[in-house]
Amino acid sequence: MRIWDIDPGFLNDQSLLGEHRELHGLVSIHVNQKKGYSRHPETLRWTKALTGLYLRHEILVQEMGLRGFRHNSPIERPGEGLAWPDTFIDPPHDQFSLLGVKYRDRPMGRIPLPGNICDLWTASKYSVMARDPEQYRDIGPRVASGSISFELLSRTLVTLMRTPPSRGRLINALDHMWGYVSDKSRADRKDLGLSELLKEIRVQTRANRIDYLARSTALGELGAWIP
Repeated sequence: MRIWDIDPGFLNDQSLLGEHRELHGLVSIHVNQKKGYSRHPETLRWTKALTGLYLRHEILVQEMGLRGFRHNSPIERPGEGLAWPDTFIDPPHDQFSLLGVKYRDRPMGRIPLPGNICDLWTASKYSVMARDPEQYRDIGPRVASGSISFELLSRTLVTLMRTPPSRGRLINALDHMWGYVSDKSRADRKDLGLSELLKEIRVQTRANRIDYLARSTALGELGAWIP
């Protein structure tokens, strides 16, 4: 049983669908009091974080949709608020290493596994912009100078991306992404709500093969935070 903490954009199709299947099993254990795997470390670390598990499911669903998978198994939100586990089975930087070994002779995910801090930051920057512009301005120079380790950056990104983006910051990040496709779309930005805006960004990213956006975590996960 495995629920990854890093963005599902880095998972290949098999791992993505596998996590979705196991997440439903984990929810069933907690909700229906099933005994199978009830003492598994993965089960235990989510015991007090079922709202976070629900959000992880919604992020997986967004990623599945990006890849053309249909989803017909919604999960009921277990309550208000938002709580995440305070432990990892494997720390985020080790999760990338594990996937690197696993995918050695297999297809990669939508986002190639990062080989260094620059790759990881490039994939994640709009997700950070949507949460904390100050962190966005701080991390970029540290990545450029090499003064932040892959271990620290990967853990920082997981923490930041578990933070709900405010509406204003979400709009700001999406507008930056829109700048890459606005000249290719017939849509008028002022006529687009947030869901429509993200959908149009996704459509134009795919149609025009804009790799920079196609390899962005924000292209998938931000959809889970739009009301």
